Amino acid sequence: MCSQGTRTRIRRERTFLTCNGNLKMVTRTEAPVDTYAVAMSQQTQYALLRARARRQWQELVDGQKPWIRVGYGASGQAAGADAVYSALKQFGPDGTGQVNLSFVGAHGLMYLEPVIDVVVPRANRIFHANVEPEMVPGILAHYVDGRDNHPLHASAYAYSGHEDGFVVGLPNWDDHPANSNQTKLLTANFGNIDPHDIMHYVAHDGYAALNKAVLSMTSDQVLEEVKTSGLRGRGGAAFPTGLKWSFLAPSEAPVKYVLCNCEEGDPGAFNDKGILESDPHRLIEGLIINGYATNSTHGVVFIRQGHEIPIEATRNAIDQAYENGLLGQNILGSEFSFDMEVSLTGDSYVAGEETAMMEAIEGKRSTPRYKPPFPAQAGLFQKPTNINNVKTIAYAPSIVATGGDEFKKIGTESSSGTALVCLTGHIKRPGMYEVAMGMTIRRVLEDIGGGVADGSERIKVLQTGGPLGGVMGEEAFDTEIDFDEMAKAGAILGSGGIIVGDETTDVVDLIRNLVAFNQFESCGKCFPCRLGNTHMLDVLDRMCKNEAKPGDMQLLETVGNNMKIGSLCGHGQLGYNPISSAISYFGDEFEK
Repeated sequence: MCSQGTRTRIRRERTFLTCNGNLKMVTRTEAPVDTYAVAMSQQTQYALLRARARRQWQELVDGQKPWIRVGYGASGQAAGADAVYSALKQFGPDGTGQVNLSFVGAHGLMYLEPVIDVVVPRANRIFHANVEPEMVPGILAHYVDGRDNHPLHASAYAYSGHEDGFVVGLPNWDDHPANSNQTKLLTANFGNIDPHDIMHYVAHDGYAALNKAVLSMTSDQVLEEVKTSGLRGRGGAAFPTGLKWSFLAPSEAPVKYVLCNCEEGDPGAFNDKGILESDPHRLIEGLIINGYATNSTHGVVFIRQGHEIPIEATRNAIDQAYENGLLGQNILGSEFSFDMEVSLTGDSYVAGEETAMMEAIEGKRSTPRYKPPFPAQAGLFQKPTNINNVKTIAYAPSIVATGGDEFKKIGTESSSGTALVCLTGHIKRPGMYEVAMGMTIRRVLEDIGGGVADGSERIKVLQTGGPLGGVMGEEAFDTEIDFDEMAKAGAILGSGGIIVGDETTDVVDLIRNLVAFNQFESCGKCFPCRLGNTHMLDVLDRMCKNEAKPGDMQLLETVGNNMKIGSLCGHGQLGYNPISSAISYFGDEFEK
């Protein structure tokens, strides 16, 4: 640390790319500065921002008016949250002014949507589930016209905070099995903060990890914490994140990129978009930390076109970060500068492959590149590049804030941290849940998901990890959610999607649908994938029509193995996975 009164001259060198692609080095020696004053200014810049954010937060939770939060995101929108919000607006700041009103992210318990919660000043927080617009006057009467005069509306589902006479009979929100069995790191702010207001995020120590990193740690120290954490990529490959970052960090290239992959085209997966919809600043902070740890200059968040809620939330978050000195030149008064933008892709599943993603950002057709060279050598625009999934990057603030050792205490020895699981299909409580690695799939299905949906008898099959993942039968439900354990069971965690099928599910037809998706989404660049998926789909079509030929099972295996050996990217290499895993658990259905 600088001693008080120290004055020094600072010599800065910055390298720029000129319009003709040449490099230009600019050296500047600045006037003497008081380094103690600079250090104090650096420390207070974030402190002042957080103090302002916390004052604004306290005005909402301890003010004179009830604060109503409407859960949004794609799940809320689909369930009618827009109409509920419109019905509430007449009572909000733009109407009678009787309540404060905010959109917040989804809570994850999607079977309860639309969800609104009401913060009663100096009292408690009450959650209302499956709200419809016509319920709004009855709900608000209790909070606006007098709690003693109007009972709670029948939509009241749970409460949190202070227990008083008004919530007798309501369960505590935090004790609900779908909440109490979660370990919330990535989702800690879901349903709590307005994703379009940076002050909400900062009020909950948002960007504190970035402040710590750029002012108190070297880039090497940040990288070591990520390595210590044992974090593995959450995009499907489960590659050690710290090791991946270390491929890029040593490069002294003047322009380096870190990319965030939110293509997320897997049916049944919506956790990446969920983070951007509900807590985009966590991703922004994580990507800046990723840039600092790898000595990079630019970040790009890659999102599938048409997903307007996460696109708008991310663009807004980036703008707010620039406005508050968290992006751009000399972040938080440090020597670190970093820029960020959003890039969109069309409806291309293969664009989620890291080299195809770089092609898309460059404005080309989304097809995989040949390797080598690898992205850390020549990636986006032929500059050194690192690519990570949304969830992977979003863990960075937690790791820096508490240390890699603390993060590693969560989960298993080989798979540290949490998993963000999306439950859909024949399940009683569909939603997005964050659980510690090591929890069994059965516990997720029964304790969190509530078991098989009403009207069904049992859970027969699970499809996990997207269309290139695998399926699991009942005998595998006690498998732990762990990258290695799931691989042993013939499945992958992948994107985190778990599609639940009951006793009526035709497994062969399910696999046919998955292969049809893969065949349609093949970019066609390499023939093992282009033709292999088509041949496998033809065979499965015959099976579904009871027109299978002798040798079809062997043909599926032969084609699938050829795809694994000869395909350019994972789309073809993993294309046989759903078939092989289904045969291992439900071989009799294929033999019929």
